[in-house]
Amino acid sequence: MERRKFLGFGLAAMAALPSLVSAIDFRKEKPDAWTAKTVKDAVEKLYGTINPVEKGVKVKTPKVASNGGQVPVTIKSDIDAKTVAVFQNVNPESLVAVFDIPEGQPVDFSFKIKMKKTGTVSAIVEGRDGKFYKGSQSLEVALGGCEG
Repeated sequence: MERRKFLGFGLAAMAALPSLVSAIDFRKEKPDAWTAKTVKDAVEKLYGTINPVEKGVKVKTPKVASNGGQVPVTIKSDIDAKTVAVFQNVNPESLVAVFDIPEGQPVDFSFKIKMKKTGTVSAIVEGRDGKFYKGSQSLEVALGGCEG
């Protein structure tokens, strides 16, 4: 293949890429959710009044986090998800992150968050079936940066 044709195909593919990837800017679409002080308020501002079923979502954190500035969190679910929202109940703003899930993609996220003190991390999965599912995990944040 000629170099110019190859480069032309590459540019065409790059131009088409933004139309294939569509993500919701939740900070722009739901700004009040990001300033909510409680998990309940953040959930209502993000999704409205919902009653998530407590099954199908696994939230994993250490039982004791030695560093509140870098708490590892893993969220997993086999639910065919539309969105996944992560909350915590100790920092001034409760909403941590919202993920827009492409159809058919698994929910398997690992990331680190900051928590000022002992609390709970929760995840709500909005299923493509229109239902909401929840998982939570409580953890202790060690004072002074050491476990125990």
